Amino acid sequence: MADTVFSRIIRGEVPCHKVYEDDRVLAFLDIYPISRGHTVLIPKEPAATIDALSEESAAAVGRALPRIARVVMKATGATAYNILQNNGPMAHQAIFHVHFHVIPKYPTGEGLGIGWNAGRLDDAQAKLLLKAMVS
Repeated sequence: MADTVFSRIIRGEVPCHKVYEDDRVLAFLDIYPISRGHTVLIPKEPAATIDALSEESAAAVGRALPRIARVVMKATGATAYNILQNNGPMAHQAIFHVHFHVIPKYPTGEGLGIGWNAGRLDDAQAKLLLKAMVS
């Protein structure tokens, strides 16, 4: 895996405003926040995308995410938030180390904006997908 700014933060070569750390994960304030309190949570394991992450690191992220969401909400007074996680360049991933954004949303509109181009699931296509997924 390529050396990234997140791996340099983990090694202590790049400073961060640490929110939380344990032996498997690190959370810190985003230096380019979308809204006040925008926090990034990363596993210490070097994996570019979530499908490449070990189950142990994925579990550690899963345990830490609610904790980070609670401290962000408490500190900012926000009553809503988004959790964003992208995998691969076509999914808008810019840093190729698994990371989760906890982004507070405010009544002013500050926060993540999302466009949702929903389609409709065709029953025949669903059956084909399920066959491929559970085989």
